[in-house]
Amino acid sequence: MEEVLARQSTDGKNIQRSRKLLTPQLKTTATTLAIQLGMIFAFLLVWQFVVEREWVSAFLVGSPAGIFSKLWEAVNNGSLWENTKVTVVEAIAGFLIGSLLGSFLGLSLWYSSFFARVVEPFIVAINSVPKIAFAPIVILWFGTGMVSKIMLATSMTFIIALISAYEAAKNADRDLQSLMLALGATKHQLFFKVVVPYSLPAIIATFRINIGFGLVGAVVGEFISSSSGLGHMVFTASSFYDLDTVWVGLFTLMLVGFMLYYVVDRVERRLLPWKQADSGQHLRV
Repeated sequence: MEEVLARQSTDGKNIQRSRKLLTPQLKTTATTLAIQLGMIFAFLLVWQFVVEREWVSAFLVGSPAGIFSKLWEAVNNGSLWENTKVTVVEAIAGFLIGSLLGSFLGLSLWYSSFFARVVEPFIVAINSVPKIAFAPIVILWFGTGMVSKIMLATSMTFIIALISAYEAAKNADRDLQSLMLALGATKHQLFFKVVVPYSLPAIIATFRINIGFGLVGAVVGEFISSSSGLGHMVFTASSFYDLDTVWVGLFTLMLVGFMLYYVVDRVERRLLPWKQADSGQHLRV
C-alpha cells in the first residue's frame, strides 16, 4: 500500500513538473503568434490607409479592401480552390519525385568514389544552368498539361537534393566508419548504420528548401502554358492589370508554401526527435 501511495505521489510530482515546463512554452508560442498577427494586421491597416489617402495609387499596388473583395469572389465561385488544387498537386508531385530520387542517387554515389568523381563535373554543369531555362524544353517534350509542370518542378528539386545528399554522405563521420570497419562491418552495414543516419538531417533540411523550388517550378510552367493553376491565375490577372487578384494568388502561394513547410517540419520531428531536443536548448546571452 505504501509503495502504491509513493508511486502516485511521484507521478503527481512528475505531472506538475511537466505542466510547469509546458506553461512557459505555451506562453511564448501564444505571444509570438499574437505579435505576428499584430504585425500583419498593422501592415494591412497602413496599406489601406495610404491607398485611401491616395499617397500611393491603388492601380499600382492594389488595396487590402480590394484584395478581400476578390478573395471572397474567388472563394464563392470556386476558382481559387480549383487553381490551388492544380498547383498543389503539381508542386507536391514534383517535390516528392525530385527530392526522393535526388536524395537516393546522391546517397548511392557514396558506394563508388570513382564513379562519383566521373559524374561530378556533369552534376556541377547541370546545377550551374538556371532550371527555368529548361522550361521550354520540358513543355516541348511533355506537352502543356500537368505532366510538364510536374517534370519542371522535379527538375528544380532533383539536382539540389542530389548534391546535398552526396555531400552529406561524403562527410559522414570518418572516425565512426573506421571504428565499424575495424569491428568487421561490411560496406552495406556502414552505409545503413552510419552514412544514412548521418545524412538525414541534411536531407530533411534540403526538403525544406525544395518546397519553395517545387512551387516555383509549377508556377513557372503555368506562366508559360496552362489553363489552370495559381500561376495561370496570377499571369492572367496581371495581363488585365488586376493587382488585387494578383495579390490573392501570391498570398495563396505563400499560405500553401507555409503549410507544406509545416508538414516537412512535422516529418522531421518524427524522424529526428533527438535533433528537436538539441535545437530546443537556446543559449541565453
